[in-house]
Amino acid sequence: MTRDQLESRPEVRIDRSDVGLRVSVRRLSEFVDDRPVFRDVIGVLTSWDDQGLTVEPRSGGPVTFPEKLLVAGKVVPPFPARRAPLPAATPVDLQRIAGRGWPGVEQEALGAWTLRAAAGFTRRANSVQALGDPGAPLPRALAAVRDWYAARGLPAYVEVITPGSPPDLRAELDRLGAGYSPTLVRTAPLAPLARTGAGHQKVRLSRTADAEWTSLYRRMSPDPALERAAREVLHGGPSVWFATVPGAPGQPPLAIGRCVIDGPWAGFGAIEVQPYARRAGLATTVMAVLAARAAEEGASGAYLQVEAENDGAIALYDGLGFTTSHTYHYALLPQE
Repeated sequence: MTRDQLESRPEVRIDRSDVGLRVSVRRLSEFVDDRPVFRDVIGVLTSWDDQGLTVEPRSGGPVTFPEKLLVAGKVVPPFPARRAPLPAATPVDLQRIAGRGWPGVEQEALGAWTLRAAAGFTRRANSVQALGDPGAPLPRALAAVRDWYAARGLPAYVEVITPGSPPDLRAELDRLGAGYSPTLVRTAPLAPLARTGAGHQKVRLSRTADAEWTSLYRRMSPDPALERAAREVLHGGPSVWFATVPGAPGQPPLAIGRCVIDGPWAGFGAIEVQPYARRAGLATTVMAVLAARAAEEGASGAYLQVEAENDGAIALYDGLGFTTSHTYHYALLPQE
């Protein structure tokens, strides 16, 4: 192929409307003795603008190059995830993984405990993860927890897991008159999840939660401080992806989802579907595309957290093969 032949590129079967899809592209890397040298990459097309194209492969970081160097390109199916057993993980392991995948804006150690705050955006990011020894007697440790959250104008929530939290913690919380809210941690093998759903090309993936995505996310707030905290938490974690099913032109999206990949585990959350678009399999499709991307990055297990009374979500996850690993509780410390 000569330089002149590069001007005509009949093998380019993608355009800017394909941003967010998994693609295979070939680009001109260099000329050696006037002969072209090409490089191929498969991954998510995360951007395409006047500055060029960016493709995120399964590893190694994004690949960016000018559009004029694009020689061939096409949309390809989601990664064919291979069946594998659930990764080994105790409930404590999963709690720590989930904590990394939904971090507080502010975090501080109290012995082995982790104090987390994010302007009140979700209990998970605004509670102390009480795993291990706090380095002080429990009454003193819980008083420090209450003071830390009071200084930030927040209620004091304690994330309690048995086993994992100190053995006497529940009794001390009972003595103080704490109230409890149970949350289920559910797990499933990733590969079957990646093969569910239909219409994968409806789903667009992105590294950022843009205005379209957040327009459907029910936890967003008009309060500027809370919105900033929400964005920081949403984008926190080792490898975060956001999925969107666009609506009609000028209309909000039909469905969204979030996935954070941490080694062999992929955490799912923020699965939202417009009320008028429900019962069409969109939630399943969103999770399938996110699962395929997580498998492409090496994950083999899926986890999620769901409030114990959320029967609709639990039924959906039952159908996708999720089972309950364990239950933890948010304990609300009463104010003094």
